[in-house]
Amino acid sequence: MNLADSLRARAQALRLNGLVEHWSEVGDADWVAPLIQWEEHERAHRSLQRRVRAARLGRFKALSDFDWKWPERIDRVAIEELMSLAFLKEATNVVFIGPNGVGKSTLAQNVAHQALIHGHTVLFTSAGQMLGELAALDSDSALRKRLHRYAAPDVLLIDEVGYLSYSNRHADLLFELISRRYETRSTIVTTNKPFGQWSEVFPNAACVVSLVDRLVHRAEVIAIEGESYRLKEARERTEVRSRQRAAKKVITEKGASE
Repeated sequence: MNLADSLRARAQALRLNGLVEHWSEVGDADWVAPLIQWEEHERAHRSLQRRVRAARLGRFKALSDFDWKWPERIDRVAIEELMSLAFLKEATNVVFIGPNGVGKSTLAQNVAHQALIHGHTVLFTSAGQMLGELAALDSDSALRKRLHRYAAPDVLLIDEVGYLSYSNRHADLLFELISRRYETRSTIVTTNKPFGQWSEVFPNAACVVSLVDRLVHRAEVIAIEGESYRLKEARERTEVRSRQRAAKKVITEKGASE
């Protein structure tokens, strides 16, 4: 395909119907290529803005600022491979497992943001918010619409599975959602519970084994071990404030003695 044909195909893809209709008259003009490029750039920018708003990722620390030395165990290579988004091509799920404060949500949000930048649709939600919302719906039609909303994005990020316990209905709803997305779209989950303890998250739910099996089939499971980074930062802030107070005390006592 020569340059002129390529430009015309791009104009058709943009649905610039007036331009395409008069292509024989203006196709060779110098302004056509910049015009098409500007339109592509502007539409891509607006599309990204719409998807970012719809994703509701919130604020998070960039991967470039992540302290890889803090966790006692973390597979950095595996996480950097996730940033290539190859897992999306096979609709593979991703599960981050680890205790509170080791960066599970931050890493998951970075992967999801990378997917947004590359044109995919994303939705971020906490497990509690999503399951509470679904369980509160009374009519079947409302539930179907809401399930579709969570099932539709290319990437669904479910944060904080395991921080609360849920009823059998919640378990059934999560199983239904995971089943709808199974092998068609990627789901990212963060959890502080190993899979063997999910029966504590969904006590007495008959579908727990099937739920885990469906979620982890061909999934990338990233286990992270270590102390909470938030506690580390809190200790450091406390130490800084203590030193500042001690310094002020010394200055005050010195001034009083003079």
